[in-house]
Amino acid sequence: MNSIIFYVLLLFIYVDANADVWQPLKNYTQIKIWPEGKMPDALPAPKKEYITIVTHPLIAGKPFIEVWDVTQPTMTIYFPKTKNTGTTIVVFPGGGFHALAIDLEGTEICHGLTSRGITCVLLKYRVPNSGPNWNSDCNCEIHPKSPTALEDAQRTIGLLRLNSAKWHINPHKIGVMGFSAGGFMVADISTHYKARAYTSIDAADKESCRPDFAVALYPGHMRLKGEKFILNPDIPFTKETPPTFIVQAEDDPQDSIDHSILYYTGLKNAKVPVEMHLYAQGGHGFGIRKTDSAITEWPQLMERWLKTIGMIEK
Repeated sequence: MNSIIFYVLLLFIYVDANADVWQPLKNYTQIKIWPEGKMPDALPAPKKEYITIVTHPLIAGKPFIEVWDVTQPTMTIYFPKTKNTGTTIVVFPGGGFHALAIDLEGTEICHGLTSRGITCVLLKYRVPNSGPNWNSDCNCEIHPKSPTALEDAQRTIGLLRLNSAKWHINPHKIGVMGFSAGGFMVADISTHYKARAYTSIDAADKESCRPDFAVALYPGHMRLKGEKFILNPDIPFTKETPPTFIVQAEDDPQDSIDHSILYYTGLKNAKVPVEMHLYAQGGHGFGIRKTDSAITEWPQLMERWLKTIGMIEK
């Protein structure tokens, strides 16, 4: 218990408990993705963003940070610590579209990717109520009236392509990675890229927002509500959907296994290149933290997959 208390104290120091909003370490800077006064579907009276530290459940024996009431979306760029491969991955933390697991499925992921020569972009997208919602008429989860998480994702990819030379990234090697609700965002942006979900603002919105590849870990919202084992009809896979890598644990208490299998089957039926790794153990929300479970080897498998699809040189 003493070690847990010590780690919680370190987290308070890390996040600056007195700050109004989450801030990355001082070596990194958040970049607002929308020009002042131009953000689509902005709330007229936004709540104040705040941070909580989750100690139950512990992940790999450690707590994690959640960010709530995000109304000012930002991206934080983590540049490679080793040789730059030119490949970039935009990371969508999970949190059920209520909050964001900003370290477990965000900063920790980025530090892992940059150690492999990959530029990582952490998207702090708008929550809550920015993802799919329940519609009793069609017995399914669909976009809300204002799909703000999708808007933020589309805008971010456009900004990266527009500024690719400035940020030393390859505009043809920009992928997305998401966890849980963020895994749904991966599917969402992979199938909704031909048109913006908002009125274009500037040159960034004229760039393609199609990811070149996609990585989804224990994704959610891929199945119809209820007991039906049917793919969410709001995710219209086509042969143009980018190649995808899926990681899932069979003992996931959130039933993400059904969502992952539907995700895989939908891609396969659309003849999209897809690689899926299903592990017996791992649970939900494991991120990149090391445990005794074999599922923690997924980053090595993903890196090998990126080489096979030509996103990283062999």
